[in-house]
Amino acid sequence: MEENNLNEQQYDESQIQVLEGLEAVRKRPGMYIGSTSERGLHHLVWEIVDNSIDEALGGYCDHIQVIIEKDNSITVIDNGRGIPVGIHEKTGRPAVEVIMTVLHAGGKFGGGSYKVSGGLHGVGASVVNALSTSLEVYVHRDQKIYYLDFKRGKLNTELKVIGDTDITGTRTHFSPDEEIFDETTVYNYDTLSYRLRELAFLNKGLRVSIEDKRSDEVKKEEFHYQGGIKSYVEFLNQSKEVLHAPFYAEKEEQGINVEVAIQYNDGFASNIYSFANNIHTYEGGMHESGFKTGLTRVINDYARKNNLFKENDPNLTGDDVREGLTAIISIKHPDPQFEGQTKTKLGNSEARTITDSSFSELFSTFLFENPDTAKIIVEKGLMASRARLAAKKARELTRRKGALEISNLPGKLADCSSRDASISELYIVEGDSAGGSAKQGRDRHFQAILPLRGKILNVEKARLDKILSNNEIRSMITAMGTGIGEDFNIEKARYHKIVIMTDADVDGAHIRTLLLTFFYRYMRPLIDYGYIYIAQPPLYKVQQGKAAYYAYNEKEMERILSELPKQPKPGLQRYKGLGEMNATQLWETTMDPENRTLLQVNLDDAIEADQIFDMLMGDKVEPRRNFIQDNAVYVKNLDI
Repeated sequence: MEENNLNEQQYDESQIQVLEGLEAVRKRPGMYIGSTSERGLHHLVWEIVDNSIDEALGGYCDHIQVIIEKDNSITVIDNGRGIPVGIHEKTGRPAVEVIMTVLHAGGKFGGGSYKVSGGLHGVGASVVNALSTSLEVYVHRDQKIYYLDFKRGKLNTELKVIGDTDITGTRTHFSPDEEIFDETTVYNYDTLSYRLRELAFLNKGLRVSIEDKRSDEVKKEEFHYQGGIKSYVEFLNQSKEVLHAPFYAEKEEQGINVEVAIQYNDGFASNIYSFANNIHTYEGGMHESGFKTGLTRVINDYARKNNLFKENDPNLTGDDVREGLTAIISIKHPDPQFEGQTKTKLGNSEARTITDSSFSELFSTFLFENPDTAKIIVEKGLMASRARLAAKKARELTRRKGALEISNLPGKLADCSSRDASISELYIVEGDSAGGSAKQGRDRHFQAILPLRGKILNVEKARLDKILSNNEIRSMITAMGTGIGEDFNIEKARYHKIVIMTDADVDGAHIRTLLLTFFYRYMRPLIDYGYIYIAQPPLYKVQQGKAAYYAYNEKEMERILSELPKQPKPGLQRYKGLGEMNATQLWETTMDPENRTLLQVNLDDAIEADQIFDMLMGDKVEPRRNFIQDNAVYVKNLDI
């Protein structure tokens, strides 16, 4: 922790407001941290880190450290002003104790200490305390080190001075409670590292460190970006061919700070990520709408004034100007209002106007001062416009008059008899041979089979018009009934389970990745709604006499062999392809709801998913090669 002299604004016990008590947290933890699964476990870290980020937003802290200790407990250290330790007027207890034991107690609830604060739920350190077996706090403040600790949310040691110091800041150490987090209490380094790097990008100049002490070889990273979100855009585009240097704008209006960074690449996907007070607004909101409106208007105005359109060219649409765009919008708002299904949509109407005007003014100046870059951006939009018109014609081929009309369905689809989408399943099967077995073995009432011939087009490297001329992709779109891209309608989905069933080899993995890339880029709601699944066919069949046992991994196979009698000697078959199983075996192992294992595809982080698809399926070889080299050590079975 380093000395910090930024103490212009009062921050003491008088500014800590108490809104309500903590009684219900241990009884209903899901209400406060979303869940008691791995996601909720990591949320504990974010609550403590958010308090340090608030100090950074106020200009009082420039270094935050997160340490995963050997016993899987967590330490968070900052060099802010230190949590107030004086007696809190309403409770008669030290302010640091109040913050740690009373829900919604803190400087961000109207106390005037923080102009802007982060934290999505704002339930704070008290919830972390309630859900930990132990929590310790060391406060460096007023040249003294203060200490207190808690057991399962209850005070164990009264606040006391344990030493002298010439620095300021707070160190919090907690151990998540196994009674609450019964699924896991093991922290995922990559999950923590990814979010901490994101926080470093969103708060330029802030140093954020992470250290993992759980193995002999300590893992350590430090994130520090003077370029802020401009560096973030460069990072997101590192595996893409960029068309120009990033544009960055920052402006403050009516107490709202707006930052925007954009950069175009030669791809076709648009990647726009918006944040409000460091919270990723997955569902967008007013700031994102303002940015999109401003972007479209400024590019069209520039193109018209500089005669870059032909006489009859219509204005570019929002989709046209966003093709190949990577953008970050980050606003800091003193009173953000979140709404939407997951409370990650910004609802403040003034954010739209202010983001639009702030971005438009600076971006318009940039285009006039950089005519070469401006021309590249306009031409990119014009190419997208022409492709959009071609795609519109191609799309008509995939449209169906009604979601349940069968006459236009692809010939190779073996449809199910049920018209209830909520129970209907579509198996997308690699190869005609496996497709034939699946058709024979399925339950015709609710299971439909669509065999694919070979590998579908890599949509990461193609525009929509080319994608829609691919027969395999057209068959899938027609079978699913939802439409694609801007025509997509989740309510028209003919199946609520779409199961990718491929061989357990390298080709099968490639086909699976191609399909997931297609769904992610053009039918994303199917993933968001949890409709996409991956079948898990067995890897081994163990036969002893007339009895057959199936193993889905090596460990299971070894367990089965160890439990069988030595005589007669069991036979072992390794399945390399689905086609090696007959219809009965395929039904029993992979398609029967009573026995099968399906992996549901979900999307915890769209930014990370985009980077992975881009790295695996994009044009640049080097990032893919680095990924293979870094992960080759984990490969156990590779079919060559």
